[in-house]
Amino acid sequence: MCGIVGIVGREPVAERLVDALRRLEYRGYDSAGVATIDSGVLARRRAEGKLFNLEKKLAEDPLPGTIGIAHTRWATHGVPNETNAHPHFVDGVAVVHNGIIENFSELKEELIGEGVTFETQTDTEVVGQLIARSLRNGMGRREAMQAMLKQVTGAYALAVIFADDPSTIMAARSGPPLAIGHGRGEMYLGSDAIALAPFTNEITYLVDGDWAILGRDGAFIFDHDGNRVERPRQISQSAAYMVDKGNHRHFMEKEIYEQPEVISHALAQYVDLGDHTVDTSICGAIDFASLRSLAISACGTAYLSGLIGKYWFERYARLPVEIDVASEFRYREIPLAKDQAALFISQSGETADTLASLRYCQEVGLKIGAVVNVKESTIARESDAIFPILAGPEIGVASTKAFTCQLTVLASLAIAAGKLRGTIAPDEERQLVKSLTEMPRLMSSVLNAVESQIEALARELSRYQDVLYLGRGTSYPLALEGALKLKEISYIHAEGYAAGELKHGPIALIDENMPVIVIAPFDRFFEKTISNMQEVAARGGKIIFITDEKGAAASKLPTMATITLPHVAEIVAPMVYSLPIQLLAYHTAVFMGTDVDQPRNLAKSVTVE
Repeated sequence: MCGIVGIVGREPVAERLVDALRRLEYRGYDSAGVATIDSGVLARRRAEGKLFNLEKKLAEDPLPGTIGIAHTRWATHGVPNETNAHPHFVDGVAVVHNGIIENFSELKEELIGEGVTFETQTDTEVVGQLIARSLRNGMGRREAMQAMLKQVTGAYALAVIFADDPSTIMAARSGPPLAIGHGRGEMYLGSDAIALAPFTNEITYLVDGDWAILGRDGAFIFDHDGNRVERPRQISQSAAYMVDKGNHRHFMEKEIYEQPEVISHALAQYVDLGDHTVDTSICGAIDFASLRSLAISACGTAYLSGLIGKYWFERYARLPVEIDVASEFRYREIPLAKDQAALFISQSGETADTLASLRYCQEVGLKIGAVVNVKESTIARESDAIFPILAGPEIGVASTKAFTCQLTVLASLAIAAGKLRGTIAPDEERQLVKSLTEMPRLMSSVLNAVESQIEALARELSRYQDVLYLGRGTSYPLALEGALKLKEISYIHAEGYAAGELKHGPIALIDENMPVIVIAPFDRFFEKTISNMQEVAARGGKIIFITDEKGAAASKLPTMATITLPHVAEIVAPMVYSLPIQLLAYHTAVFMGTDVDQPRNLAKSVTVE
């Protein structure tokens, strides 16, 4: 979602604000802007499109000032243009905002009825107008800020500066994350600790309902009722990461190739790489041995990792799993009981729908587990047990390494749960863990072996407008993920199906203009999947067959291409087979010239419902 940065400093801030925004580009955005105060005057530069457009404006017309706020916007209300770009100015008040003000229409009508004129189509302008109205009515800045917060409803992170106070930033959080950075004679504000990493590693995270006043020497934090509160200061690890592409063309490509390394890091936290066992203490506060069932919820790619996790928990731990996308989960009124637990999966740990579902389960009294990449995130902080995936910052909007790290953690947890529940014997545990420990090596070999073939195949695939993906067992969620990746970044229409469902409708689409990507390792489902491939071949469909040496030898059907992987254990197949579907989407998008790292209309962290 949108990115927010603020600095109360002693030196000019505009250039540093834009540098910090660059570290938030991975969130996705369609315009950017920066505002500062100099000699009691608010000034701003805004631009539609990428940050270099804003940088060009600043180069032509610099902004002085030692206090400022900046923003990258992902449009929710109003078209993405310069007029709707943040910061918004209203009578000496400047505002940037991440989220959605849900009651903005009612507030806007009320203000228009009082004679107020709006300049933008955004919900954010209501915030500035409410503060300005209170100031006109004689309130002080602090009182005006608090009055505004009591009037707006929705999800928001806010930063506000005032022309007549060149030493203060006010901030507020209800939903989307917001962090205060502590410096020496300077203070910082950011929607992500990564943005603040060049300035400080001392971070205070605002809690939902908090608002704050930042000056050069510190910050005062208040709860929603205006009571002074203290929040812990912690050392963020984000400063340790270098966010650059290295020798790769795109972050997505870099992150695909990072997978063997980051999965090694994740495995080292969850299994004993020496004796091939799991330490059941990794389960933390969740007592898998006594659970009647497990609920899993997530969004997008994280949901698909949970869907694969369902197969593992049910097979290895004999633990029934209820799973749904988070945007539906809490509205289904699922009957839940305290002998159940819930797992929530989110790369950012800030996904709004997932967080809302978590809180729904909390109200019932369930133990909550968080499978997250950001241990300092809201979902992590509100959970009973945290299962970090340790993927490192994932900058590309389309998830790659976070997906396979989520799978690695879920597989480890499923084995641990099976061990606790007595459903897997020690020999099976060791074999499963051994298979996991071999995975980084296998993934490295696959990356080296298949990329040139896939790059050539992507040129041909880019000629088609529609693609189907098929799979059985854990390859079914992988088919869904392959289709999601392709449409996310290449904009080719793609759909994933359980292979057995082909004849129940999708087969009507099959003709010579329909590529069908079949994911079929030589496993217990292979023969059934081959029968579905025969149905495709009989109707002229173009088959792209992703299998292993045994599968390639067993199938005699004509294919558009056969991508042959090494034979792997069933538990690691989803991670290994993720690589060709990621590379196929990536190279197709590169060939088509799309914005691979920041595809249109998408954002990395979706912090509104």
